[in-house]
Amino acid sequence: MDLPEWLAFGMAGFTLAFIVINAMIMSTALYTWFERRALGRFQVRLGPNRWGPFGLLQPLADIIKLITKEDTIPDEADRPAFTVAPVVLLLPMLLVVAVVPFGEDSFLGRLNVGILFIVGVTSISTIAIFVGGWASGNKYAMLGAMRGVAMLISYEVPMALAIAGVLLLVGPALPADAEGFAGISSLALSKIVESQVLPFLLVSPLAFLVFVAAASAEMSRTPFDQIEAESELGSGYHTEYSGIKFAVFQLAEFMAPIVTSIIIVTLFLGGTRGFSPVPEQIWFILKVFVVIFLLLWVRATWPRLRIDQIMAFAWKGLFGLAILNLFVVATEIEFLRTSDGTLSTGSLWLMAAINWPVTLVSVVVLARLLGHGRMDRPEPSPSPLANMYAEAE
Repeated sequence: MDLPEWLAFGMAGFTLAFIVINAMIMSTALYTWFERRALGRFQVRLGPNRWGPFGLLQPLADIIKLITKEDTIPDEADRPAFTVAPVVLLLPMLLVVAVVPFGEDSFLGRLNVGILFIVGVTSISTIAIFVGGWASGNKYAMLGAMRGVAMLISYEVPMALAIAGVLLLVGPALPADAEGFAGISSLALSKIVESQVLPFLLVSPLAFLVFVAAASAEMSRTPFDQIEAESELGSGYHTEYSGIKFAVFQLAEFMAPIVTSIIIVTLFLGGTRGFSPVPEQIWFILKVFVVIFLLLWVRATWPRLRIDQIMAFAWKGLFGLAILNLFVVATEIEFLRTSDGTLSTGSLWLMAAINWPVTLVSVVVLARLLGHGRMDRPEPSPSPLANMYAEAE
């Protein structure tokens, strides 16, 4: 019996949504356990080890605890906005995964504006953070939200410029017969993966560094976790949240490293590309795990920066590096592409040989200009009036 087209379409959409949502929630639960255990090892202490073997049931215990806690809403809060903010923060994480190509024949990644979709959807988290702080009716939550919004908007600029550097490479790096013509760029994530005959991490390491740094700030992870800053602002924008609403906020925050790692692997590490006979999905998962571990390593070892350091790093550091990367990559493509507008594998290797020294020199110069000595607070000097009464005595 043939189903009506609308019903078949709805059932297919529901099935895909069910798979994506549950896979991401289960992966996030497992990641919370892995992160806490790894942080315990990094910091020479015990991680969760009571519930289940090696503490594997700790995520289940956490969610039961959060669900059974009282869900309170302040009297002065804007109840509809207060309730919807956690959902709005979680939604972009799930939408991003829905368009990532997990295989050569994956139609999910065939969206022809996939990268623009990711940039647009992830910007919604800025609105969710502001709404969560504003709707709480708490001045500390509002201050945390305003600080977070300023930081997120600032780091979206170098992130977008780093992505633009990747898009410059996509068209020339695509095989000449990929679409029947050559040299035309594409915004589809599947085409970005297909164009990485040589991973863009090797071809454009400066774009990779800018993107990873900006993505870490977008996730509000150490050393950029100024949205909460417990020692200054309580718990930041979710100070007034409890129960299941707080659980959704935590789910979104712990899901962010997984989603970010997936995007990094897609843009810079070749996505599902690998070597036979290992299936391409296994390659993808291994790459994502490596990136997740590196991001966790940074969180475990770097201290939190001050807000002025974070903002200066975005506008004085990453923004300039992203502009430099665009200029260098565009110049190389102009001189190295063939008559049909494509780049050979040899040209990509030549670009890598040029871009790595450029990246190293740029990082050294940036460290000299914005290093620890430049960012220190000036030593306070006593006022000559401080001891005026002591001298009079």
